[in-house]
Order: sequence, then structure tokens, then C-alpha cells
Amino acid sequence: MPHYRDINTIFTTHFLTHTQQMNCILVDDNKLARTALRQLITQVDFLTLKEECSNPIDAFNYIKKEPIDLVFLDIEMPGMSGLELIKNLDKRPIIIFITAKKEYAIEAFELNVADYIVKPIDLPRFMIAVSRAKELFDSKDQKVELNEKDKDYIFVRHNSLLTKIKIAEIMYIQALGDYVNIFTADKRYTVHITLKSIEEKLPSSSFYRLHRSYVVGLDHIDNIEENTAYIGKHPIPIGEQFKKQLIVKLNLI
Repeated sequence: MPHYRDINTIFTTHFLTHTQQMNCILVDDNKLARTALRQLITQVDFLTLKEECSNPIDAFNYIKKEPIDLVFLDIEMPGMSGLELIKNLDKRPIIIFITAKKEYAIEAFELNVADYIVKPIDLPRFMIAVSRAKELFDSKDQKVELNEKDKDYIFVRHNSLLTKIKIAEIMYIQALGDYVNIFTADKRYTVHITLKSIEEKLPSSSFYRLHRSYVVGLDHIDNIEENTAYIGKHPIPIGEQFKKQLIVKLNLI
């Protein structure tokens, strides 16, 4: 138990200085699971638990009418699954799945969720998931300043600070709902913009969407094996519908 308190102290010291509150709800048909999760949520000062729902229908109706930033969501529930719930939301909050089932992980991450925790939950793992969600939440004020087509850079704007990123250094871009992660060789920038929006502004001769969740810099692809492209040691899935055009783009001999 002292170990958990130490982790919480470090976590809250890092994140609670001038931080915004995140309104969250938890959705689980198991009462004991809701109680355990509620106890974890109350230990994080920037989380405000607005509602507990025992089924996805109630959660759907609540999210439609109230401003919710984060949802802790089980998957297998009566009436509607957690996966079906987020697929039916027009405006999607940040999602953390907390479930007893491992087999939905791939489908969940294709929906660009922040994290996927397999029960039982412990505090250190919970803190990791919440920190990822907080990073996304804090990035909502970030913007990308995209220049004319002949420019070789973009700017990432965050809290009045502008950071130049050379387009040639962008290795790949990963979608996270209404956010993206922009990866260079040594940094990651989390930005509040959709993958489609940033893809449209980048030169199509240098970038290609390999998957619904990834745009890659073609010059950074080192190897391709079946349905996976490798950028350094990073495996990037190749969607079946994108494979044919990729071969054309790569000028395969």
C-alpha cells in the first residue's frame, strides 16, 4: 500500500499544477467493479466523476446531453456492448476500456481509444491509463499551422509556443480519435487535429495512408512484410484497401 501512495504522490505532483478538471463517467454492469473503479477515480484530483451507469444505453443518453471528457467503459454488457456504444457516438469523449476480456483489444485500439486495461485493475496501471488520457485532454488546445505546399515544415502550436517540425522528419502519424500523434525520430507531438485534416495538407508524394489510423512518410519505410510496414523497429499495419496503391507509390521493381 505505501508503494501505491508513493506512485499517486508522484503522479499528482506532476499533473495537478494549474490543471483542468476532466469530467468522467464509468460504465459497467457489475456493481462491485463500479465500486472498485470509483475508489480509483477518487484518488486522482483532476478527475471529476459525474455519473455511474450500469448499462451503455444510460451512458449513451448521458453523454449526448452532458459535457463528458473521459469514459471508463466495460465491453461485454447487456443490450449494447461498449464497442457498440462508442461506434454510435457522434462526438466521442476520450475512452479507456476496463474489461475482463483480452480478445477485444485489437478492435478497441482500431477505434482509437486511449487505453485498454484488463481486470483486475491496480492503481499503478490505472495511473498509466489516466496519464495517457490526460495528455490527450491537455492537447485539445494544440493546433497545427500548415504552410503552403512549397514549404518544408509545419508548426505545432501549444500554449502560445510554436514548434517547427520539418516535414521530411515526420516518420509517421497515428490517429487517436480527434487527435493525432506525430512521430519524428526522437519526439512525439500530440495534436488536436484529425488524421484526415493533416493528411490533406501534407504532400501526397511523400506521405501515404497505410491504414485507417496511420499515415506514413514513404521515405521512412524500411521494410514491408505481408500486411506490416516497418519504420525502424515500429510495425505499422497495412489495411487491405491501401495495399495496391502503396505498391504503386513505392515504385516497386
